This record gives sequence, C-alpha cells and structure tokens, in this order.
Amino acid sequence: MDRRTFLTMSGLGVAGLAMPFGRLIAAEALVGTIDVAKKKALADAALQAATSAGASYCDVRIGRYLRQFVITREDKVQNVVNTESTGIGVRVLVDGAWGFAATNALNTQGAAKAAQQAAAIAKANSKMQTAKVQLAKAPGVGEVAWKTPISKNSMEVPIKDKVDLLLGVNAAAMNAGADFVNSMLFLVNEQKYFASTDGSYIDQDVHRIWAPMTVTAIDKASGKFRTRDGLSSPMGMGFEYLDGAQSGKFVSPNGVTNYGLSYDMKEDAIASAKQARAKLTAPSVKPGKYDLVLDPSHTWLTIHESIGHPTELDRVLGYEANYAGTSFATLDKRANKFKYGSDKVTVVADKVQKGSLGAVGYDDEGVKTKRWDIIKDGTLVDYQTIRDQAHILGKTESDGCCYADSWSSVQFQRMANISLSPGKDKLSVADMIKDVENGIYIIGDGSFSIDQQRYNAQFGGQLFYEIKNGQITKQIEDVAYQIRTPEFWNACVGVCDDSDYRLGGSFFDGKGQPGQVSAVSHGSSTARFNGINVINTARNLG
Repeated sequence: MDRRTFLTMSGLGVAGLAMPFGRLIAAEALVGTIDVAKKKALADAALQAATSAGASYCDVRIGRYLRQFVITREDKVQNVVNTESTGIGVRVLVDGAWGFAATNALNTQGAAKAAQQAAAIAKANSKMQTAKVQLAKAPGVGEVAWKTPISKNSMEVPIKDKVDLLLGVNAAAMNAGADFVNSMLFLVNEQKYFASTDGSYIDQDVHRIWAPMTVTAIDKASGKFRTRDGLSSPMGMGFEYLDGAQSGKFVSPNGVTNYGLSYDMKEDAIASAKQARAKLTAPSVKPGKYDLVLDPSHTWLTIHESIGHPTELDRVLGYEANYAGTSFATLDKRANKFKYGSDKVTVVADKVQKGSLGAVGYDDEGVKTKRWDIIKDGTLVDYQTIRDQAHILGKTESDGCCYADSWSSVQFQRMANISLSPGKDKLSVADMIKDVENGIYIIGDGSFSIDQQRYNAQFGGQLFYEIKNGQITKQIEDVAYQIRTPEFWNACVGVCDDSDYRLGGSFFDGKGQPGQVSAVSHGSSTARFNGINVINTARNLG
C-alpha cells in the first residue's frame, strides 16, 4: 500500500484500517516482547523440520509487528488504531528452488509444520525451475541483538499525550489562519527474530515514527483553496523526534523553517497556515527554463524515484515491474561507466545511518548491513542486491537489501537508504542562491509522475519562490518541473556542504505483487540544477 492509498484509508472506519495490519489491540498491549528463549525454540523446530524434509538452506523469521495510528481533524479525533500481527515465516531451498510458508501458531508444532509446507512447495517449484538459485554466502553470526537507538519508546507514550499534541497543533494552525487541518501520528515497532541454517540467531527491535499534516486555506469569496503539507520527515527514531530533545532546525534564506533530527510540529503548523494562505494570492509561474534550487525536503522524492528504484537490481534485470516498471539503468551502463550525473553527484546506499528509516543491524536474510557507492562522481558504479542476485554482478556477498513487511510475507529486494552526498566544498544555501539569475527555490515534496523505465518524470512541491539576480523575490504557484533522469542529474552544478544535510523519506513505499510496503530514507543537502524545464500546472491561467 502506498502513501496515497493509506491517507485515503485514514477517513475510513477502524475495521478498514485494521485489515492490512493485523488484529486490533488495546494501546497498553503495544509494549513488551516475546521471550528470546521461546523464539529460539520455535526457530530451531522449524530449522530441524526443514533440513529433515530435504532443505539445503532454511531461514526463519518470527515477527511481532506493532502499529499505532492517531488521526485528527480540527478539534476532533477521527481515529485511534492499535494493531498487532504475530507469526512465523519459513523460507527454504530444496533442489535449488525456493519455498515459503507461514503460520500464526506460535508453538513448535506450528513452526515445524510451516517448514514442512515450505519444503513441499520448494520441491514442487524445483520441477519447473530452469536454473538453480545461487545463494551468496552469509556467515552465521551466532546470537546477536540490535535495536534502533531511541530514547523514548513511542508505544509507551500515553494516547492522551498524543491526542493533546495533535489537537494543539490543529488549534495553532486554525488560529494562524487555516480553515481545515488534518494531523496524524504513524508509529511502528517491528520486533523481528531471524534464524538460519547458516548459524545466525538475530533479535532486532526496529522503531519508526511519522507525523504528517495537511493545512488548508480557503478564499471564501472565490471558493479557491490551497494546501500546505507539513515538512516533517518520517524517521527511524522514537518519540524524542517530537519532544524537542534534539537540535535540528534549518532556516532557509527567506525564513522558511525546515527540520532535521527533531520536529516542532506546532511551529510548522503555524507556518503551514500562513503559507497556505499566501498561496491564494501568489502569482502563477511563467513556463520556461529555470535554474532550480532544491531543498532536501523536496529532493528526497526525486532521488527515490529517479535513482533509488532504477538501481534496484531486480528492476534492472526485469524481474520486477510493478509500481512504475523496470529500469533504464541496465547492466551495460554500469559496464560502460555510464555518466548518470555530473561530477558533483555522488550517491550512496546506506543501511546503517542513524535516524534513517532503513537502518537495521541485519536485513531479513541475516546479512549484516553496510554503506556503499551507487554513483561515484557522476558515474554509475553499482546496484542494490540480495543473496540470490549477488552472483549476477560478480559479488560474493549480498548488499543486505532484503526485507518483508510481515512474518507472513516472503522477503525480497527492497531499497536501501539512497542519498546524495553533500558537496565537498563549503557552500551554504545563501551562497548557492546569490549566483542564480533566473531560478526557482522549491521546498517540500508534492505530486509526481514517472514512466515505466524511470527515465522521464515530473515533480511538483509544496512551496515555490522566484529567484531573480541572486535574490528570492516572491512566492509563486503552479510549479512542476520535467526531467529525463540522466540529463537532470548531469545538470547538477552544486550541492551544499554537510551542514545543510537532512533526511527525507517514504513511510509506505510500495513494491511487489502481492504488494508490500517498506520505509526508506533519502538524504541530501540543498542542490542546484541548471536549465530545467518548468511547466505551469494551473488549469486556468486566467
């Protein structure tokens, strides 16, 4: 399920929200864990049953997936939903073919039965398989544990405190000139235990948080309305992200506040109301070629769609085509040292960055996570792989990019955190803007469209400001820019230094069939792209 679908669902009843995520529970039940000794006993039962059934390899994932959604509008609470989904997923290799089965029976008999079913499925698959699976090594790590480094567990914060926060945010927006406001909290805790015949027993406790909002202002005389979404980023953090415990404000040259490792939701709500109302009278953009200065709150989505997905190896190989197709970045381009971008563009894949959505100690194949280059000084140098793909690139190990959104879903390749590295030279946003003669400064992500090979795309945003002769002159509206991916990244002439670096990301990134969602971050500093085609999205320029 993607972000748009989920937000559509936010207006539905509790039953509609609960269906994809598990059974409804009381908020108090969102704390606690399954005993590690019990999880190991369940895993051992499955591993033994799988090998007895002829499996050459087996991995077991025992998961407890907890989610809480708090949804408000103006002075009303629309929904509070707490869900839990717990069970066991078993994946095996028999005769070079995969088999998978799952069960919600948390006992050794259930675990063994799931393993036997997975082995039977693998045997059936092997009869139709044209080439045997080649599994890259993943040395066993014994018994280890990893936890998102949080200081305040979101699930332990009382519902009343969360509701009071959101209603206070809404009131602040209304007092600042908003006509409508929706605010939400999405909180996730994935408790995942992985065991394999390689000798790994990995216990992980993963936390994520997102606090989106949408503020609407209306011109009652004309009926015209404009919205401004919040500028928060979903993060791999606890509730400390919202309580001001960490620094992280970034103020643009024209006074717009953006956020890093902490988020002042009320401050942003007030700014949202004022800026949404300012949109009502902002002039419409004149189409043409502009130099674009893109804030990290915007750039993350462009990175996600035009670099993140195209460098997933399953899309490159044509194995995956759901959710906007395959990839133009084919293997021959890597071999021929394809210039994906200018020499200002270095893009890294990173599964260990603190605060990021994709940060874990080990992926869902038991592979220890790492950081590596995808694009180096503009040249395509690598992709994102998992264990049964690594040999295609001549690699001996996986990149640790395997993930499943549930114990009942088979794990497959998902995107790592993909980020644009900061510039090497000292460069502030103000320094970058002062050299722009005719440009647009874009803050926040908006709607987008992309083709089936992620080569042609179009992106909107939240806030747009005209730049003339090195000065931000006024707020404008109805802006979207069109790109061809390599042409766009080769038009990058500057990236601000690491003092401006921030994370954006997707809390509900969809992929696969049946569809699964994952959470992934994309970092950058403010970047400049010269000569980009901008269109006017207004339906009626009059």
